[in-house]
Amino acid sequence: MNALPAELPVHPAWNTPVIATSLVLAPGPVPVSIYADELWHLAPLVANPSATRPHLDWARFPEALRPQVQLAAWKMINTPLPASMLAGHPTWHSRLGPHGIHDTVLRWQRFTLWLHHQGFTSLDQINDGVWVTWADHVARQQGAHRSTVTKDLVALTRLWAFDSATRAGAGMAMPPWNHLGVDDFLPTTPAPGRGENTTEPISPATMGPLLIWALRMVDDFADDILAAWTESRRLADIAACTPASPASKARLRHYLQDLIARSQPVPSRPNAGNVHALANTYIAGHVGCSSSQVNGLLAAAPWQHLLAYVRNNPGPCPLSTPITGLVGDRRWAAFIDFTEIRELLRHLGTACFIVLAYLTGMRPAEVLGLESGCCPDPDGGRHLIYGRVFKSAADADGNHHSAGHVREVPWVAIAPVVTAIRVLERIVPDGGLLFDAATHAFQNTPTASATSIGQEGLRRRIEAFAAWASALALRLDRDHEVVPEDPYGTIGLARFRRTLAWHIARRPGGLVALAIQYGHMRTTMSAGYAARGRDGIHELLDMETARATADTLTTLHDDLAHGAGISGPAARRAIHAAAHAPTFAGLIRTWRQARDILSNPSLTVYDNPRSLLMCVYNRDRALCHRQDATHAPRLDRCRPSCANIARTDHHAAGLLAHAKVLEEQSASEALPRPLADRLARRAGQLRELARRHEHDRIHHQEPTV
Repeated sequence: MNALPAELPVHPAWNTPVIATSLVLAPGPVPVSIYADELWHLAPLVANPSATRPHLDWARFPEALRPQVQLAAWKMINTPLPASMLAGHPTWHSRLGPHGIHDTVLRWQRFTLWLHHQGFTSLDQINDGVWVTWADHVARQQGAHRSTVTKDLVALTRLWAFDSATRAGAGMAMPPWNHLGVDDFLPTTPAPGRGENTTEPISPATMGPLLIWALRMVDDFADDILAAWTESRRLADIAACTPASPASKARLRHYLQDLIARSQPVPSRPNAGNVHALANTYIAGHVGCSSSQVNGLLAAAPWQHLLAYVRNNPGPCPLSTPITGLVGDRRWAAFIDFTEIRELLRHLGTACFIVLAYLTGMRPAEVLGLESGCCPDPDGGRHLIYGRVFKSAADADGNHHSAGHVREVPWVAIAPVVTAIRVLERIVPDGGLLFDAATHAFQNTPTASATSIGQEGLRRRIEAFAAWASALALRLDRDHEVVPEDPYGTIGLARFRRTLAWHIARRPGGLVALAIQYGHMRTTMSAGYAARGRDGIHELLDMETARATADTLTTLHDDLAHGAGISGPAARRAIHAAAHAPTFAGLIRTWRQARDILSNPSLTVYDNPRSLLMCVYNRDRALCHRQDATHAPRLDRCRPSCANIARTDHHAAGLLAHAKVLEEQSASEALPRPLADRLARRAGQLRELARRHEHDRIHHQEPTV
């Protein structure tokens, strides 16, 4: 039997702590539950600031079976799984984290409810027949897959193990799959794909405008919004701290009488019924009186008409801070309204998250775990971000560690990321989380807490930010920068990391927004992250590169099969590569599949729509690398004379279309003559490349050796 922590009794009493003091990772506002509580809070075990705080609800268990399951759960929380249970199960952990405990007990709950409906009142009534019947029951459930049923069976193995390790346990029988293996008890349906590699990337049509507005918020609007927040706090402090006096009351009356006499709107705010009410705090701060005097004035008989006047003449609450941010040549707002400042601050924090999550490759929990001071200014070289990783964090016994661990190799930060961090550091207290939940509520004076904004709340904030940005785009006559709905659903949080890898692999050297180069991003990640420290982003990049290669070869294979021509020094090598396309048609889901494609030198074909060519990469012939020879091309450095170039009919058509655009621009009388001549020369070069393609093009039916 595994020993309990020294501070716990062998058998729990009604007031025994559910979690031993030595196991508490996050002492704080949620106290440790006692054994008699109906709800057992697992929050003291959660040290990840962005993770949810689960609890166990014993009211949902059948009354007769509840005490036996509670005892096993208490044992599971406070002791490791017996060592004998780990033999032959290399992926099992001796201790589960709080979310693993919660998931396991939920599976126990479903099992005990089923037992209750079958008429069982004690766990010692379970025999092999009951186990087999239950396994068959869960395997036949709609949507059941091998992975989910395996989790159900493993959870019940833990129930048996901890029941057996408890002196007062029920003495339930060993599940047969514990010694026979689980395969015979599982459905044949494989589990659907899950994880980062099967997450759909955000559509480029959605990601482009979303990032544009996020960067504008961080770079151009942040100073205006933070200055307005300071001004709004000053007005709120005046309203709260100014003592009521006859002089302040006279100022208030004179202010309102003057507005009414001139038929001017009165500063107002929408209330819960979307009806305009008097903006008490703004008015009090503006005229220098107590907010209680505004309320008192409304109760006075001579002023009872004021609310009706406000409803008919609602006015804004402009703050005095100037607007300096521009979108093109226009100010992004005429002024910032006192009633909108909290919403703008929430959008600013959301924009910072989008920039960080998308331009670093961090997972959501890693972004939400960053603290003020995580990115110090370097003496020289690149900015580095020091933070924690949570997904792979483990203690000395190999069990998940909720608090995470400091990343051995820091993240490399490009300039927009550093700017976003500096903006967040102006919002949160020193040493606090950059996305501290209490601070980002923007209610009162910020005080650091141990939790970050919840991931579900942040998802809603992203959707709200996209809607706000779209409305601003329309107001500023920038219809092309409206953020459209993504065809694959809500934007969420986890999709940013996958989308970054998708864009780097699919549009190398291209631009997404405001001249952020994906080629530079890939170089930064490859040069700045050690393979062990990148925590999976390198494999994700390779996955997307392999998928892009497969798509390119499949498209080329189909085009050639339908009679398209191809030209260039690497044309015949491209035809050879396209012949392999049917071999890996379909989705590439594992890193091993991606590695097989990327390691095959005959399949290294990369489309470069920006340069209107295709690279059939051979590093010995590549001109994009001067000194270094790498396994991937630099498509932002394509050279017209490179021996790796091939062009299809589609590329040639693109050359002609681009040449036509340049010729039309060069014919404009508004263009300076030297620039017009340069555009005309470039158009001539493109037409010559298209002519050469037409002359040299070959088909896949022609001999390729």
